[in-house]
Amino acid sequence: MIEILSPTDLLRAKDTGALVAGILQTLKSRCVVGTNLLDIDRWAQSMIIEAGAQSCYVDYEPSFGRGPFGHYICTSVNDAVLHGLPHDYSLANGDLLSLDLAVSLGGVVADSAISFIVGDVQPPESVALIDATQRALSAGIAAAGPDVRIGDISHAIGSVLNAAGYSVNTEFGGHGVGSTMHQDPHVSNTGRPGRGYRLRPGLLLALEPWVMADTAALVTDKDGWTLRSVTGCRTAHSEHTIAITNDGVEVLTLPTS
Repeated sequence: MIEILSPTDLLRAKDTGALVAGILQTLKSRCVVGTNLLDIDRWAQSMIIEAGAQSCYVDYEPSFGRGPFGHYICTSVNDAVLHGLPHDYSLANGDLLSLDLAVSLGGVVADSAISFIVGDVQPPESVALIDATQRALSAGIAAAGPDVRIGDISHAIGSVLNAAGYSVNTEFGGHGVGSTMHQDPHVSNTGRPGRGYRLRPGLLLALEPWVMADTAALVTDKDGWTLRSVTGCRTAHSEHTIAITNDGVEVLTLPTS
């Protein structure tokens, strides 16, 4: 289903996007050496409930996961890149942590992810991975707009990732959002320009470049959810929810500071 939001729902989407961005920035500020992933999940739960919002993850039960997710945020560390199931692990100095959060507020969903390094050790490979996904996300946003094709966005994202020397996995990518978290159209992280669905004002898209240092192959963790690089290399993931407008694009999940 491709959902085109009304002007009223687009206003609600801005509130949801601001909430998601604020929660992620608060969580990032709390993540220090020794922080437990389960504490991050509890903090996210508390902030979602306090805001009167609903988690898109806790009851999420897609075909590729094992049962309901059961948690409020994805916490992916080092070689984990997507759908990281929070568990009893305390962050170490130099860990690369990706946080992915989707919530619904007022009946509209926003979805965003950030990657950052914990502590004062800054491994160059991790810095490069994060930078590539952020630049690819910026390129995808810059390519979007009314009457643009999905393939134009995919091509912009993939061009940045490929130029940085990374292979692109096409099993998981960006997607439409609206009253539910995962909708059409699918937005691959690589593609050919001029192809695919033509964007319309009122469409929300979650763009999410993610990459692994030396492979494009994934393996599913024994927890049935966490997706890891098959080689054990480090990974990164950046995501924003954007709204297609009459004039261009509005990024709904930008942090305020």
